[in-house]
Amino acid sequence: MARCVSSHCSSSSTLSFNNATNLPRTSLLPSRPTAISESLTHPKTHLRLQFQLKSSNGYPPNAVSLQDGLAGNSASNDRFVETKTGQVPISQSENVESTLSITVVGASGDLAKKKIFPALFALYYEDWLPEHFQIFGYARSKMTDEELRNLISRTLTFELIKSLKMARCVSSHCSSSSTLSFNNATNLPRTSLLPSRPTAISESLTHPKTHLRLQFQLKSSNGYPPNAVFLQDGLAGNSASNDRFVETKTGQVPISQSENVESTLSITVVGASGDLAKKKIFPALFALYYEDWLPEHFQIFGYARSKMTDEELRNLISRTLTCRIDKSENCGDKMERFLQRCFYHSGLYDSEENFGELDQKLKEKEIGRQPNRLFYLSIPPNIFVDVVRCASRRASSENGWTRVIVEKPFGRDAQSSGELTRCLKQYLTEDQIFRIDHYLGKELVENLSVLRFSNLVFEPLWCRNYIRNVQLIFSEDFGTEGRGGYFDNYGIIRDIMQNHLLQILALFAMETPVTLDGEDIRNEKVKVLRSMRPVKLENVVVGQYKGHSKGGKSYPAYRDDPTVPKGSITPTFAAAALFIDNARWDGVPFLMKAGKALHTRRAEIRVQFRHVPGNLYSRNFGTDLDKATNELVLRVQPDEAIYLKINNKVPGLGMRLDRSDLNLLYKSRYPIEIPDAYERLLLDAIEGERRLFIRSDELDAAWALFTPVLRELEEKNISPELYPYGSRGPVGAHYLAANHNVRWGDLSGEDS
Repeated sequence: MARCVSSHCSSSSTLSFNNATNLPRTSLLPSRPTAISESLTHPKTHLRLQFQLKSSNGYPPNAVSLQDGLAGNSASNDRFVETKTGQVPISQSENVESTLSITVVGASGDLAKKKIFPALFALYYEDWLPEHFQIFGYARSKMTDEELRNLISRTLTFELIKSLKMARCVSSHCSSSSTLSFNNATNLPRTSLLPSRPTAISESLTHPKTHLRLQFQLKSSNGYPPNAVFLQDGLAGNSASNDRFVETKTGQVPISQSENVESTLSITVVGASGDLAKKKIFPALFALYYEDWLPEHFQIFGYARSKMTDEELRNLISRTLTCRIDKSENCGDKMERFLQRCFYHSGLYDSEENFGELDQKLKEKEIGRQPNRLFYLSIPPNIFVDVVRCASRRASSENGWTRVIVEKPFGRDAQSSGELTRCLKQYLTEDQIFRIDHYLGKELVENLSVLRFSNLVFEPLWCRNYIRNVQLIFSEDFGTEGRGGYFDNYGIIRDIMQNHLLQILALFAMETPVTLDGEDIRNEKVKVLRSMRPVKLENVVVGQYKGHSKGGKSYPAYRDDPTVPKGSITPTFAAAALFIDNARWDGVPFLMKAGKALHTRRAEIRVQFRHVPGNLYSRNFGTDLDKATNELVLRVQPDEAIYLKINNKVPGLGMRLDRSDLNLLYKSRYPIEIPDAYERLLLDAIEGERRLFIRSDELDAAWALFTPVLRELEEKNISPELYPYGSRGPVGAHYLAANHNVRWGDLSGEDS
């Protein structure tokens, strides 16, 4: 090319291809009207110049023809640049700047999403792209600029950023002026790279002197997110303009000049007047405070629409606070000190002004310390997004971290769940969202991975070669009791099976994670969920409890609840068979069962092992081989326990066999109070530990399993099988188990 660049190629030279049939001369490239482009570097201005060549008939020329005009003196050989005042010969301009347009054809494909756009962002982040550039996506898919940005922004993670040379961007190299856009056939306008809703990109660094975690929130001047992370850390430099500040009682102090800056934690319970907050969240926070798990400096704010003073909030929550563990310090005194750190602010859930007022109150308590803020959304899901929008814009921490705990339900199906996630991510990053499932905080659930991965006796048996089936059972001995209005909108499958039981199943069946890091564990859970078959209607039984009289006492039917719509067919019981199509679990049925108003309250995992091949003692069990089956039971609640059913000889002269338990009953072995699940999960959220919280891709995979059968149940108006209040559930559940050669383990009567 260097030879042609100088002066050897004239515009009249052509290259053609003629075959035996004398076809007309056309280009080597496709015959659609196209342009061939080539770029050269101007020897004086070092600009990248791009020339477009077209043949006179609108088709591409048969050979590349470049009149460079860079080495010659003839004006006829010069090239022109379009400026605001007209065309100017490039040889006469020393100040003309160039721009680079990159078009990714097939922008909606995996290669573009996973490799090309991340690579372009990495080049931009490292200042390898020119100052002026724009990127266009081109594909057949109908898509707006915003949809493209949302599509590719999932691959532009801080893990990518951290893999680059952070020091270069920390100084001042990244601007927010460059753009990325997507044009389909309708020529949509160009807009910015990240979602166009006002957002902040955050990154944390450790101050070398005080070892504080500093989080910087970056916004472009127009209120929209910058196209790249731009951090002026001021941690290693001497310039005051590059320093970060902490608000103190005497004013703003540069963080680099302060050796004694401490952090403070502000916890805001949104929906503080509700039952969940009163019965679970505030008691869990007090338990953490009582046992010295909370930091030295903290304050708790309740936020709700109800008009209430600080003192009224304290009186409200003091009724549910208890001192579980007897320590030397007086319980009453500690409770009083805790209540003095509780405050209240009344406001609307969709009012940025009210959240701005909350922010001012928080700052008054945080002054002089680096603020970290945790929001617990104890509210209905239909107002999640409003609260997150207002809190992120008006009440986020400016120098510390901001995290949000979101309570289930996370939508009603795959579509609504995906929409909720999309809306939350307009204002928060995935790392800021903590989707809580309190069953994952249960002691036995947390012990599940310890039992399996730290005991050699279990890990080799944890596969299809030795396990015949796995049962996950949840039962309550009470009905909806006034919560029917909420429950009727979701049903037992959405309320229990799709989240609690499915999450336990994923933990049970996952492969050994690389480490105990939260992301490694959640990666393995996602693999399990994606390996599972979607639930089919023939593998599901639904039921609903009806009224029943027992012992002179009458128990109401589900439809007798005044908050339940008349004629409701919402199931209060469901049983399902699920299958994991991978090498470890191929062919092993995982049976789930969940119901209300049953004969007992329990939650447990039952692992039934295969029969002993050629068992010498089979005649001693008669025809019921299930009595000879080993079974491992993990009882989550009540009376937490782990026990293994084994076959044993009854003492005596005869040969009689009996099934006995090797039993670890927690209350006997560990005579201590077991922490409530909310205590563990709140502490994990405060410490940034995510392994017991649900990631968005986990949620997507979980809904993909149950959405088809839920839709089919509703579209076909399938009526649930009725079962008496206080019974063992509908008969159909036994037939479902029998279809897979399984007997429900909780119906044996030995441990019910």
